[in-house]
Amino acid sequence: MKLFSEEHQWIEISDGVGTIGLSAYLLDELGKITFIDLPTVGTTLSQGEQMCVVESAKAATDVFCPVGGSIIEINEELEENADRLNLSPEQEGWICKINDIDESDFEVLMDEEQYERFTADLADD
Repeated sequence: MKLFSEEHQWIEISDGVGTIGLSAYLLDELGKITFIDLPTVGTTLSQGEQMCVVESAKAATDVFCPVGGSIIEINEELEENADRLNLSPEQEGWICKINDIDESDFEVLMDEEQYERFTADLADD
């Protein structure tokens, strides 16, 4: 199950571990990512707390944790190849994995269909 936040982060849960990344929509808006300051393994974050920063030719952008939990792994390949975020945003371009997820945080997230409607509404504005 993949869920999305209004800040355009996604989380996919499998066996109690959540994989987090940035949506293709956000990456299209930001343009080519040139750098990512990855989060630190062992950090515990609350929903909405700053998780990391990505830089593109357009701007530096804060990335927020879509659910509360503890970071257990980061995608180290992004340190050398930040453009992997653009090339495969919702597969190989994942940012980190978390556990100890606060499942009550799911209530404010959107499923893929809801997120598509949400981004379509943004495009209409």
